[in-house]
This record gives sequence, structure tokens and C-alpha cells, in this order.
Amino acid sequence: MDRVEHIRSVALELFADKGYEATTMADIGEAVGIRAPSLYKHVASKQELLAQIMEATMRELLAANRAAVATTTDPVERLRRATEAHVRYHARHRLEAFVGNREIRSLTEPHRGRVLELRTEYETRFRDLVQAGSRQGVFAVASARLASYAILDLGMGLAAWYREDGEHGEDAVVWQYSEFALRLVGAGGPALELN
Repeated sequence: MDRVEHIRSVALELFADKGYEATTMADIGEAVGIRAPSLYKHVASKQELLAQIMEATMRELLAANRAAVATTTDPVERLRRATEAHVRYHARHRLEAFVGNREIRSLTEPHRGRVLELRTEYETRFRDLVQAGSRQGVFAVASARLASYAILDLGMGLAAWYREDGEHGEDAVVWQYSEFALRLVGAGGPALELN
């Protein structure tokens, strides 16, 4: 791991533990083992660190989503694979997910706008999958947008409780959550009611 990656990794841990606002460049420098003024040789600012972490997270999620759905046209399988990739990412990158959800409020422009654009693109990919399945008659949902939000919440919520050494292994959780997503849209049975 190079110095900049190490700084980002340490910043991520501190942002998750203390919060962005409570973390100082001195905290990051101390954890990395260099004085805070020397950090500026490697990173422009604390805000830049947060933006890099959050943008990288969204780009990784988008790439995983694209790869997951690239090799099939079946709407059920595409949604299953997209959900599996989403949940697996959140199981493996809990700190990124936690910071990404909690610290969006701490981003300033233009960083906030860029991250929100990426988040919208990601949500739209799920909504498009649900709409495609609905058009083909294999999904039955009242709102593709609400269904996509619910599916996204599966992964985001996982980041709060999942542990590698916990009661449920990653593969079991990924499989069960993908089943939840398919049930949500009515694949293989009636859709869950959103009353």
C-alpha cells in the first residue's frame, strides 16, 4: 500500500470511528505516523480525503453492478446478480458504506454534487432493472423507485450489523438478501405489498 492509500485507509477508519467533523488532520497524521503539516504533501485537505473515499466507493459499486449484469439478459437473473454484488460489497466494505451514508452531509461542493450524481446513477441502474422486469411481466411492483430504494437499503443496512465471524456467513447472507429482493418485486410469487 502506498503512502496516499495508507492515509486514505487511516482517514476512513477515523471517519467511521470518530466522525468526519471530529477527526482532525493532526489525528490522521498521528495515526499514519507523520506530522499533520506533512500530510499536505500527499493530500490537499480532509475534505478531499472524504470526497476521494466516497467517490471511489460509488465507482466501485457501479463497476461491480455493471460486471454483475453484463452476461445475462434474463431480468430475474440480472436483478439477482446486481443485488448479490451490492450486498457482497457492503459486507466486505462496511466502513466505506457506513461513512458513505453518514457523511454525505459533510461533503461540500463540488464534491457533494459529484457523489450525489454517482448515487443517482447507481439507484437508476436498479430502478431500470426493476422496470425492465415489470415490462416483461416477470416483476409486479407498484413503484420501481420504491422497490429500488428497498433493495439498496438491504446492502446499506447490512453494513451496520454484519461481521465476518458472525452467525451468518457472507455467502448465506448474500443469497438470502437476493431472495428478499426478488420477493420484493414479485419474482417467483406475489410482490410484497408496500402499504
